[in-house]
Amino acid sequence: MPAVALRSALMALTLMLAACSPQSMLLRGVADQLAAQGGAAEDDLVLAREASAFYLKLSESVLAQQPGHLPLAAAVAGGFTQYAYSFVAFEADKLEATDARAAQRLRARAARLYARALRHAMRGLEAAQPGFALALAKADPANPPRLAPEHVALAYWGAAAWGGFISLSKDRPDVVADLPQAQRLARLAWEATPDHGDGALASLMGSFEAARPGGSAPQARAFFEQAIAAGAGRSAGPYLAQAEALALPAGDRAAFEALLRQAIAASQAQPDLANLALLERAQWLLDSADDRF
Repeated sequence: MPAVALRSALMALTLMLAACSPQSMLLRGVADQLAAQGGAAEDDLVLAREASAFYLKLSESVLAQQPGHLPLAAAVAGGFTQYAYSFVAFEADKLEATDARAAQRLRARAARLYARALRHAMRGLEAAQPGFALALAKADPANPPRLAPEHVALAYWGAAAWGGFISLSKDRPDVVADLPQAQRLARLAWEATPDHGDGALASLMGSFEAARPGGSAPQARAFFEQAIAAGAGRSAGPYLAQAEALALPAGDRAAFEALLRQAIAASQAQPDLANLALLERAQWLLDSADDRF
């Protein structure tokens, strides 16, 4: 969490405890502030990591008092998903070669964080549209669930968290069996707002298509190309995702390294927090390419 956002949150909490206004109004104000700060700019990855645990716990506590605050629910789901991916699962990947047990413990923690993010997202979607979870699970083509554009962020983070949870739960058939639901959730969001997140949603669709049993590599590549176009090439995400989802499984080292270099270039051209986190992973993958081919 950025330092300015942290100070704002603390100030909001102080006001909530000291003021004479009704608590529900103050909680709503805090929720609005936390939801707005969830995507605030920050260019120091270490600072963000150190502050994020406090921010997540604070946001989650406020959300428990304001469960119908959908922007905050999306921010909380996104925060836990990003924390799990950038700071926990990535650390596990780096440790794998030297301490497999520690890596497994971190992956188990990342899986729990992804599951936590998913719960927040699905609760928000269910609050917005009662019966949504059941409709998603039934997958009735005659009566499919629908998403309003204002609920796409919740669905995006829910699908991303679900995918992360499944990827780290290969020893749990009950979790892996939910992959079609996670993919349907992502597709509902994509059908509502295909360019959501400057291509982040299209990139997620590409990763899901590549992971789907019988998935189409050309279709996955088309999603990644859509993501790159939607973000005007400024996001490292689609390049990195395509490298790991398509080039690496295909054993195409040249494409793998080329995509990673494009991810690094995008990160350096626009060094926001998301790109800086992806830059670390892209550089690590590039430096350790000999271990993968």
